[in-house]
Amino acid sequence: MKVLSIYGKFGDSQLLIGEQIGNLKKYLPDRKIIVITDTNLNRLYGNRFSQFPVIVVEAGEKTKTLETLSFIISRLIELGADRHSFLVGIGGGVVCDITGFVASVFMRGIDFGFVSTSLLSQVDASVGGKNGVNFLSYKNIIGTFNQPQFVICDTEMLQTLPPEEIRSGFGEIIKHALIADEELFAEIIDNQQNILAFNQSFFTDLVYRNVQIKATIVNRDEKESGERKKLNFGHTLGHAIEKHSDLSHGEAISIGMMFSAHLSAKKGYISQQDVEKIKMLLNNLGLPTSTNIDRKKLADAITKDKKRNSDFIDFVMIKKIGEAIVERISIDELKTDILNYE
Repeated sequence: MKVLSIYGKFGDSQLLIGEQIGNLKKYLPDRKIIVITDTNLNRLYGNRFSQFPVIVVEAGEKTKTLETLSFIISRLIELGADRHSFLVGIGGGVVCDITGFVASVFMRGIDFGFVSTSLLSQVDASVGGKNGVNFLSYKNIIGTFNQPQFVICDTEMLQTLPPEEIRSGFGEIIKHALIADEELFAEIIDNQQNILAFNQSFFTDLVYRNVQIKATIVNRDEKESGERKKLNFGHTLGHAIEKHSDLSHGEAISIGMMFSAHLSAKKGYISQQDVEKIKMLLNNLGLPTSTNIDRKKLADAITKDKKRNSDFIDFVMIKKIGEAIVERISIDELKTDILNYE
């Protein structure tokens, strides 16, 4: 097991990479514990946490709604939860987002932790203290910054994931490599067989490397006033694609990264050869790099992006593979680029 830490404004978060769900009790306070999980995780692992009261929600992105929050809060009241209770979210990004949000607002805030079970969640969603829900199909437009006390990343649990969930996680893994670690990008290219064969030790190291990148950035900029914006690489168009498709988060971000790479080349930051190298890796890992969604719909969707600042968006491009740059681009310019993007 490897341990990393995030030092937040209102509390610290311990990130436990390679720890196992069976050791969960070691990290729990002596208080009333309530677990939040989804139908899939409850079916697969419910016997691991059956000693606690459990609130089960439906699996999937469509669960991230205010209606789900209302359901969970009603159940917390029924279970006698108070401001000294402790919530544990056991699941992927959806469960972690919901648990963190509920913990941030119930009784004006109670403590919480995560057992992160999906690749996407382990390398991204459960780390960093962002908690949110969707509203009217807009991604994470309602949310909080609040750090979990711990995040257990049990990489053994990744073995039960379907291939599409592994692919989705690699959308964020490649993002981290492109914005912060050229060596990691090269290692992913060289280890595609280990990825496809699910080599356990390789995946544990991969999760650690990605959590390390994100934790380092979050420690410098917890509330996204500067450097943390780089973690949004590929997300402006990616979130618009999620709004208008059934693609997973990682798949949508993959297309968004491809658009951002083309724009980076257009601006003179990277070469066309680098663009093709990125495209080849994404395709080799089964991630899409293009979409047939109407460009006008995508252009309209970015006007509701959380990163919008008046008539501009702080848009992330790559200066070179392994280094990102944030550039303020007008909404009109970005819409034109999207409308003309092949």
